[in-house]
Amino acid sequence: MTITQTVDIPADYRLVIEVPREIPPGRTIITFTPASTEVEDPVKKSSSLPGGSYATIEEALQAAEEKARDPNRKPISRLFGTLKPGTFGDPVAYQRAIRDEWD
Repeated sequence: MTITQTVDIPADYRLVIEVPREIPPGRTIITFTPASTEVEDPVKKSSSLPGGSYATIEEALQAAEEKARDPNRKPISRLFGTLKPGTFGDPVAYQRAIRDEWD
């Protein structure tokens, strides 16, 4: 699990951190990264989600519209038919096997 929060370091260099309850007790690694080294583009921000991490739906929709306007964007339909029939065997059995991996 990764939690990102931008904070301003005060002149006395003291921070008080309240840890969310989702973090299990025990040893944890905390990383400090100066904001000047972070990528400012929200579309290219690294996150646990593909495509970026957005604070609001409006930000996510705006990023999606920007991606859709990209002239170099390739449609997903170009991948249709890439796999040969029967690559994964019975499609229903394959889907059930994938779902069985979920909690």
